[in-house]
Amino acid sequence: MSAETYRDAWGIPHLRAATAGELARAQGRVTARDRAWQLEVERHRAQGTSASFLGPGALSWDRLARRARLADTARRCFAALEDKDPETAAWVREYTDGVNEGLAACDAPEFARTGLAPGRWEPWTPLAVWLATHILFAGFPAKLWREHITAHLGPDAVALFATDGPGTAGSNGWLVSGERTVTGHAIVAGDPHRFIEEPGVYQQIHLSCPEFDVVGLAVPGVPGIAHFGHTGTVAWAITNAMADYQDLYRERLRRTGAGVEALGPDGTWHRAARHTETIHVAGEDSVEVEVIETDRGPVIAGGPEGLDDGTPAALSLRYPPRVTADLGFGALLPLLRARRVADVDRALDAWAEPVNVVQAADTEGGLLHRVAGRVPVRATANRLRPVPAWEPGHEWTGWHTPPRAGLTDGVAVMANQRGPATPLGVEFAPPHRADRIAALLAGKERWSAADMPALHTDTHLASAGPLLDLVTALDGLSPGAAALRDRLLAWDRRMDADSAGAAAYAAVRGAVVRHLAAHPALAPAAVPPAYPEVLQPWLALVPRIAYALEHLLRAEDPYGIDRAEAVHAALEEVAAEPPAGTWGDTHRLAPWRALPDTSGSPEPGLSGDHDCVLCTSAVPGLTDRAARGPAARYVWDLADRRRSGWVVPHGASGVPGSPHHRDQQPLWLGGELAPVVTDFDRLTKETDD
Repeated sequence: MSAETYRDAWGIPHLRAATAGELARAQGRVTARDRAWQLEVERHRAQGTSASFLGPGALSWDRLARRARLADTARRCFAALEDKDPETAAWVREYTDGVNEGLAACDAPEFARTGLAPGRWEPWTPLAVWLATHILFAGFPAKLWREHITAHLGPDAVALFATDGPGTAGSNGWLVSGERTVTGHAIVAGDPHRFIEEPGVYQQIHLSCPEFDVVGLAVPGVPGIAHFGHTGTVAWAITNAMADYQDLYRERLRRTGAGVEALGPDGTWHRAARHTETIHVAGEDSVEVEVIETDRGPVIAGGPEGLDDGTPAALSLRYPPRVTADLGFGALLPLLRARRVADVDRALDAWAEPVNVVQAADTEGGLLHRVAGRVPVRATANRLRPVPAWEPGHEWTGWHTPPRAGLTDGVAVMANQRGPATPLGVEFAPPHRADRIAALLAGKERWSAADMPALHTDTHLASAGPLLDLVTALDGLSPGAAALRDRLLAWDRRMDADSAGAAAYAAVRGAVVRHLAAHPALAPAAVPPAYPEVLQPWLALVPRIAYALEHLLRAEDPYGIDRAEAVHAALEEVAAEPPAGTWGDTHRLAPWRALPDTSGSPEPGLSGDHDCVLCTSAVPGLTDRAARGPAARYVWDLADRRRSGWVVPHGASGVPGSPHHRDQQPLWLGGELAPVVTDFDRLTKETDD
C-alpha cells in the first residue's frame, strides 16, 4: 500500500499509508486537490510575487516579503534542517513532492479564470508559507504605534492605548482536567481567532500510519498538524502568547561607491548586503525593490535616503528565524508521534515560531500548560519601540526559558490575557474573554465534551460597562436620546445577531469612537507616519481608539476630552438615525478572498464581538463587518476521541461548487460541531494513490 484516501460525510480527508513519508506525500497530494488555488496564493505571498496576478493592491505585501527576506530565510532554515534533522527534511520533501503531483492534476476553476497555471513547490516552500503566515503574528508594528502616539500625547498615552490591536491574531483555549469532567478524563477545547479567509486557514485532516494516528487542524501548505491535534492518547492546542520576539532598529545608512553601509554600535560603518529585485504587477509597470540587510537584519522601510516623509533613518527588522535559521519544524514529527504529555512537552522544546501558549492532556491524567517558542533576551527598550542601531546595548544576549503554569480548580484558560507569557510580552488582550470562560467553567462542577459549544458561542460583552456607565449619568437629553438611553440600560449586554439592543449599543459605540478621534487632543495622531501600507493597520487612529475604548473612557487623565460630552453627542446622533434592525443585519462576515466572489451569496450575519468569547471582530467607528473570528472550533475529548468535535467557517474543500465548499457554515454559525470520525470502516474510500 502506498496511500489510501478516505472521506467522511463532510468531505474531510482521512489518509492512511505504510510510512510517515508516504503519508506526508499523500497529505501534500490531497491538499493540492482540495486547496490548489489556496496553495498557489500562499506560495506567491511567501515569495513576494502575489502582485503578479492580484494587481497593485498586493504590492505593499510583496515589498515587505522581499525586503524582510522571507523566502531567503525559508531557504536557510531548510538547509539547516537538512543538516541537523535529515529525517524531517526528507519528510518535508515528500510533502512538497505530493503537492506538485496534486497540482499537476488539479482543475481548480480559479486557474482558468485568471489564466494562470500552478507553479512548482520547492522543499523550502512550506517553511516560507509558515513564515509568511506568522511574520506579523507578534505585531512588531505596534512599536511604531507606541512611538507615534508618544510623539503626539506623551509616553503616558502608550499604556492608555495598550490593548489587543486590529492586526493581532488571538484565540480562546481551555483545559478542563479529569477531576472536573463527567468521564474523569480531561477535555481540551477552544477556537483560534484569525482573519477569516475562503478557503479557510485551517484544514481538518486525519493522518494514519503504523507510527501514529492523528486528527487535527493543519495549515494548508505545511506538513503534519502543528497547532491543534489529538493522537487518541494525547491532545494539544495553542493560543498566541502575545510575546514580543521581534525588534525594530533605526538604521543610519549611507551609499558608497561599493554599495551601502550601516553605522554600527561600535561607531564604525559596516558594509550592508544589497541587491535589487523586480516585482511584476498585473496591469501596471513592474517595480524595482532595493533589498538591504544590515548586521541587525533586513531593512523593511526606508533606505539611505530615509523614509518617504524625510525621516533620516531607515528601519530594520530582527526576527529569530533570520538569526538562527530555525523555524521549529523539528517539532512537527515528534508531535505526530506523541503518546503522552511528556512527548508533547519534549517536542515543544524545539518550537520556535510563532511563540504560543500550549495546553495538552493525555489519557493517563497528564496535563501541560506552558509557553513554547523562542524569545530573545535584550534590553527593555527593544521591546517597546524602535531602537537606534548605532548605539550599544540593544544586542540579543541569549534566549528566555519558556515559562510554565499550572491549573486553578482543575481548569486552565488561555485567551491572550496576561498569564504564563507575561514576562515575555508587552501588550496583552483585555481579560474579558478569559474571565468569562473561567466564570462559565466555575458555574458547573462536571463538564462533558458536549457542553463545550455553549462556551464557544457565549456573547456576553463585559467591556460595554464603561460606556454604559457614562450613558447612565447623562442628563439634558432630547426625548429620542433619552429613550435610546433607556433601551441601552435595559439591554442584556449580549451581542446576539438577533438583538436590536446590541445593534443600538454598537451604533452608539461607533459614534463615540468617531467623536473621540475627531477631538483636537487626538486628531493630530490620525495622520500616520510614512511607513509601508502593509503596516498601516497598526497605525490607524480610529481602530486604536475602538479597541482601547474602555481604557479611554475610564482614564484618570482624559487629555482634555470631555467624555460625557462625546457620549452625549453620540447618543443624540444615533437617536436621530437609529439602526433599523438587529446586530446581525450589519455585523456580517467579511472573509478575505484572493479573487472576488462570483456566487452572489450574501454573507451571513454574526453574533459576537471583539471582547466576547464568541470573538467576531468588527472595527467600531469604521465598520460592523467582521473580518476576524473563529477560524475553527475544536473539542478534544481524552475519554474517547470519537466524542470529539470540530468545525470550520466554510468547508473542507476549497473548490467553488464542491458540495463541501461551504457545507460546515450552518454548523459554524449555529455553534455546532461536526463529529470527529477515526474509524476507517465508517468512511468512504476515495482513492488508492
